[in-house]
Amino acid sequence: MEPFPDQFMEFHPIHGTNVRLDHSQTKATRVESFANGVCFSKHPLKPGEIFLIEIEDKELGWCGHLRVGLTARDPRSLEVVPEYSIPDLTDLGDSWIFAITRNHNKIVEDPEAVGQEAGDGALAGGHRLGRGEAEDEAEDGGRSNKPKTFFTDSHLHIESVRIPRDKLVGRSRPGRFSHILDDLYKTNALPPTARRSRIGVLYVPKGRDRADMHIIINGEDMGASAKGIPSTQPLHAVVDVFAATKCVRIVQVEYGFSSLQTLCRKAIQKHIVHRMAIDWLELPEALKHYCKYE
Repeated sequence: MEPFPDQFMEFHPIHGTNVRLDHSQTKATRVESFANGVCFSKHPLKPGEIFLIEIEDKELGWCGHLRVGLTARDPRSLEVVPEYSIPDLTDLGDSWIFAITRNHNKIVEDPEAVGQEAGDGALAGGHRLGRGEAEDEAEDGGRSNKPKTFFTDSHLHIESVRIPRDKLVGRSRPGRFSHILDDLYKTNALPPTARRSRIGVLYVPKGRDRADMHIIINGEDMGASAKGIPSTQPLHAVVDVFAATKCVRIVQVEYGFSSLQTLCRKAIQKHIVHRMAIDWLELPEALKHYCKYE
């Protein structure tokens, strides 16, 4: 797929009544209750373009977590932003929403179910795989021919789509055990609903005027969570800051040439054991902060 110019991602000014955006329009916080937290991307996504968010804060006492997906409905056309993305928004039609859970997010293809439609948050042609369960492999003794490039490949590949991995994986807040937590994020060992987890949504073209929706959790593709989405209409990302998820922020992904800041960070991190060791280097404080937190 041809690369496209980087687009600065923001939340749409139209959102749920309990959502407050910061001045940059990149951070959404649900200020009360557990619902009315539906947000949209300000602009429609391009094919293969990911809308990536990080869980900034959580709130105890609620059942349920973040929901993400796509909608072909222009937020400006809504008389009222639905209280819930599932089922309220999906019941309006032309919306495909995926509820992020602690354990079951991976989609495994079910050959007998291929051809079923995806809608109202349902899974098309597959089922959710729980953490710790083995994926169904071809009848070759459980071996897979796919190369394991999770740690070595600089890009995540989904069909013809290539997404730079650099920003896809969550990172812990700097602290005594951050080096351990960072490795847990990299291996997707922590629950996807944990603070600092990064979750993205995109659509991948599949034939003429159709696409599949994919959810990315900490750099790992969860599979096609909705299939056969009409791609002729503009598709906005949907983020429902629901229940135990209190606050999320958008993470900008660079598809083209990396910025000077990013190139400096990569060069520095390549030569240190862990990002917290940056504190010992004689570097400007602004650059240290960028290397540690971004």
